[in-house]
Amino acid sequence: MTKPITPLIAADVIIELVDFPGRPIVLIERAYPPYGWAIPGGFVDVGEIVEHAAMREAQEEVCLKVRLIALLGIYSDPSRDTRGHTVTAVYVGEASGIPKAADDAKNCQLFSLNELPEPLAFDHDQVLADYKAYRETGQVTALRDNITQASEKT
Repeated sequence: MTKPITPLIAADVIIELVDFPGRPIVLIERAYPPYGWAIPGGFVDVGEIVEHAAMREAQEEVCLKVRLIALLGIYSDPSRDTRGHTVTAVYVGEASGIPKAADDAKNCQLFSLNELPEPLAFDHDQVLADYKAYRETGQVTALRDNITQASEKT
């Protein structure tokens, strides 16, 4: 049997800073293409647990030790990353302290959900809309209609 060709796997974490009023989130300004503001994250290493990858990437990109509290959702649209098909698991996490840009992050800043920067990289506008709904309801991302429609076609 031949080995299947599959998408790359990434892990991202929306970091809420618990020691700031309103629990702002940390976004990075990407140093490499695709440019824009993004949720801290990156590729899962072979042999690595996805949750560990999310925490490692947060440490590497914004120098924060993160505690994961929820899986917001899995994002797999083949067009979400211009570099190729990448599936990402997006977690919600919390941390305290002051983030510092490092690794692939040119810059990092704190943002409220009502004042997000532009442009956002990848599909992070959709991810952050889902996160806003999570903050309002406590419910993780629901399955989308396009998923149901795609499965009905097969």
